[in-house]
Amino acid sequence: MKLTTRIQLSTMMFLNFFIWGAWFVTMGTYLGKELSSSGTEIGIAYGTQSWGAILAPFIIGLIADRFFSAQKILGVLHLVGAALMWYISTAPGFSQFFPALLVYMICYMPTLALVNSISFKQMTSPEKEFPSIRVLGTIGWIVAGLIIGWLAWEQTGSLELTFKMTAIASLVLGIFSFTLPNTPPPKAGQTVTFGDIIGLDSLSMLKNPSYLTFFIASVAICIPLAFYYSFANPFLNELGVEAAASKQSLGQVSEVLFMLIMPILFIRWGVKKMLLVGMAAWVLRYVMFAMGDNGGNYWMLLFGILLHGVCYDFFFVTGQIYTDTFAGEKFKSAAQGLITLATYGIGMLIGYSISGVVADAFKTGENTHNWLNIWMVPAAIAGAVLLIFAFMFKENKVKN
Repeated sequence: MKLTTRIQLSTMMFLNFFIWGAWFVTMGTYLGKELSSSGTEIGIAYGTQSWGAILAPFIIGLIADRFFSAQKILGVLHLVGAALMWYISTAPGFSQFFPALLVYMICYMPTLALVNSISFKQMTSPEKEFPSIRVLGTIGWIVAGLIIGWLAWEQTGSLELTFKMTAIASLVLGIFSFTLPNTPPPKAGQTVTFGDIIGLDSLSMLKNPSYLTFFIASVAICIPLAFYYSFANPFLNELGVEAAASKQSLGQVSEVLFMLIMPILFIRWGVKKMLLVGMAAWVLRYVMFAMGDNGGNYWMLLFGILLHGVCYDFFFVTGQIYTDTFAGEKFKSAAQGLITLATYGIGMLIGYSISGVVADAFKTGENTHNWLNIWMVPAAIAGAVLLIFAFMFKENKVKN
């Protein structure tokens, strides 16, 4: 790969995830404090990610893969996103905020697949070249959190600036996208069916009891995951943790570190142990949050954040590898599409809905909550999934 191409792709990946991290982490705090939104409304707002994930395959499958170059669609989506984000920063209430956010996420979620497609098209050896470019995305997310903390937007009640920062970055990436290497539609002239888009062909994999157990566990574990995304930042800010968004970026740092050691552990432990450790980390994380505070138990909060690498990498990345291996050559793409739709779409949507209701149920004041009770709910859910998976999943039944 040419150095100029590598710089282009790295910049694209950095900006694409900077854009996501710049507002997503702190949105719950903004909605609660600035727009006086309820926990249920915060959960609904985060649920737009799931609707975006559900609809993204249709945008990619019906439009991007058939009619237009990927870099051009990426540019248009980010330019539209820039306008929507600027409007969102000025929305006076949740009733104006939510519809714009929903349209924004329908535009943004397809970009996750588009940046991968653009990158892979330029690579001769993706397994060697892609990680060093994809890691720039994680770094972009981290930098966004550090900027928010450095500028103290959480402490000064200026979180509307996160949406303006996102709008500016989206405008930059929108324009920059049109300079990226050409990535023509791979299925131009072909007929794409509804079944192709959602991966119906891979449903036959669910006939295997072990894969069915994994599939159900993947959907269920997304419920506690949604609690973290929607309420970790409001929780930390309510406890008075300084520069909470910056502290949360430590989770992405751990994600990078554990990603590096995963290949070694995967060989030694195998699929089942990796998945079990990932689920156990979810239980431990929420117990740490339930027991932690901004005083003597502050270390528990940091430890819970740092567990993000284990939580995410050991379950979701391992699950993607397991799905790829189990599916074989025939169903690889369809299976990945199906598991993504099930987890980030259905599972997370259920999780966001439940998390908001739970947060409201344990609200103790205008801006205070019983966080011990709130965090024990996802801990219990993750624990139940862990136990059921441990007894039901049989790794030796996996076959290509």
